[in-house]
Amino acid sequence: MKFDKHGVLEITKMNYDSARPKAKNPIKIQDVSLRDGHQSLFATRGRTEDMIPVAKMMDDIGFYSVEMWGGATFDVMHRFLNEDPWERIKTLKKYMTKTPFSMLLRGQNVVGYRNYADDVVEAFVQRACDNGIDIFRVFDALNDFRNFQTVVKVIKKNNKHFQGTICYSLTEPRMGGKTYNLNYYLEKAKQLEDLGADTICIKDMAGLIAPYDAYNLVKALKEQTDIPIHLHTHFTSGMGDLTLFKAIEAGVDIIDTCMAPYAYRTSHPAVEPLVISLLGTNRDSGLNVKKLAEIDKEMEKVIPKYKQFLDNTKNAIIDTNVILHQTPGGMLSNLVNQLRQMDALDKLDEVFEELPKVRKQLGQVPLVTPTSQIVGIQTVNNVLFDKDETYSNITEQVKDLCFGLYGKTTLPIDEKVRKKALKNYPRGQTPITTRPGDILKPELPKIKKEVKGLAKNIDDEILCALYPVTGKRFLNWKYGLEKVPNDVKAITLEDVQKEQELIKKALSGGLTTKKVKPANTRAFDVYVDGEYFNVEVADPNAKQREIVIKKKEEITTGNDTGNLLAPIPGMIIEYKKNVGDEVKAGDTVVVLEAMKMFNNLDASCDGVITNINHKAGDSVSKGSILCYIKSKK
Repeated sequence: MKFDKHGVLEITKMNYDSARPKAKNPIKIQDVSLRDGHQSLFATRGRTEDMIPVAKMMDDIGFYSVEMWGGATFDVMHRFLNEDPWERIKTLKKYMTKTPFSMLLRGQNVVGYRNYADDVVEAFVQRACDNGIDIFRVFDALNDFRNFQTVVKVIKKNNKHFQGTICYSLTEPRMGGKTYNLNYYLEKAKQLEDLGADTICIKDMAGLIAPYDAYNLVKALKEQTDIPIHLHTHFTSGMGDLTLFKAIEAGVDIIDTCMAPYAYRTSHPAVEPLVISLLGTNRDSGLNVKKLAEIDKEMEKVIPKYKQFLDNTKNAIIDTNVILHQTPGGMLSNLVNQLRQMDALDKLDEVFEELPKVRKQLGQVPLVTPTSQIVGIQTVNNVLFDKDETYSNITEQVKDLCFGLYGKTTLPIDEKVRKKALKNYPRGQTPITTRPGDILKPELPKIKKEVKGLAKNIDDEILCALYPVTGKRFLNWKYGLEKVPNDVKAITLEDVQKEQELIKKALSGGLTTKKVKPANTRAFDVYVDGEYFNVEVADPNAKQREIVIKKKEEITTGNDTGNLLAPIPGMIIEYKKNVGDEVKAGDTVVVLEAMKMFNNLDASCDGVITNINHKAGDSVSKGSILCYIKSKK
């Protein structure tokens, strides 16, 4: 072997491939393409069928582990892809027999957006173990590790790997200040060690950690504990590659990367450049770049299916503003889409200006699911609806946060905001200080009764426990009790090619001769080279849908002072009132979900509900008539 003057092996054909000498301290790499990669870039729309062609190839690479489940996958799969989330684990396990499977678990939140009762949490983690998850990356949005107690008990019982996770957050451009400083993270790491963590992960969900901060943090952690340290960062700010390199220099044990087609932007650093850069050093990964390139080639084939979800409105692949607003990529895309659907995209700068204020008032919480959504949608509500008063439209989740149902916030919540949020709150006006799970009553018995005859097994029941509305809707699709909508069916590459040809013709003016608009169309928002188009595509089901809507609108015509309209686009969770019920102004009539947060919509007048236009699970646009209240005046 030959070394250059820097002590690095000379690169030869022999040590370029898998036969090269093994490094003294090789960096271990977890691939996150099959979970966080497509979640970050393509709104978690990656389908199992598109993962199968590369599954065996990835299994042969020698990754430390593959993260392929958890996070938003459980929600998106059953809600938007008509896929059973549990089946993805079992299917991929058939093709990946050597590489451990990792999942992202939100502690007591499981894979939802609130803290669930202990019986639901225990059942979920047990079934995740049974179905094939090996490593559980457990985090809590508030870094309140009391929310780990139940999940850790089940993980340890099954002899699985518990990765204790600290959510990385800042109040300054760099690590420091009074809140999120080095001592904060070292103390959190001690708590995880006491809980029995097998590894400790620093989870930087927005790409905030600067290279030298990563170096100092990893160095300090390695001096404090013998537990392996794992670093997870995103590329959003543009610092991702540099940060991983400095962490590797500091002795980090494991890092997260993506395959190149699923890397960069709001995703993660790519694995291939890191493998080449470390080649021949004492941290050489040992991975074969030629084999990685073969996987890249296969992955590129399916990318056209998902490009509609990629934000092409900007030329830059980085967003340095993330250091200022600290908004994770997924949260940012949700905010932009929400504002666009409300014709209020011009308010985005106001939202960014308001967001740090709301975050501080709500306890300076880290911005990660679900707190990112809690802070984000409340900020949007404040910007759009606050006129005569502040916090005029408070979501249910903000009320729960103020009550303590998510745990202890980093700093105290603003008392004025807390008092307003807890006014008429059903659990009381005095916040709890105990572990949230201690006051939550068992939920599975009730769910089992509700889905009896629909759910076929415990996995079905858990799905409905986590997502009562969309879970039941999916089971109806799964067991053929309801027709599967076209918009959740998989598309083929041939479908994509036809759409691209249609858009190309539209851009060239080739479709302008068609003057008559067909009755059966569906509208889509399309972004081509940074330009926005609203394209209408023929849909055999649209005509029937249009007739139904027309009928409903006719019912509510005339004096529309009692129409309850959707102020924002979202999905109906439930109607609190029925046709014939008397209501008073201020009574909650409808619960509407937007960005996974619940908004209570109240009656604007005293009266009687004479018509309800939708049902639980229906998606509605801004301005949709939800019900009609006949005024008593």
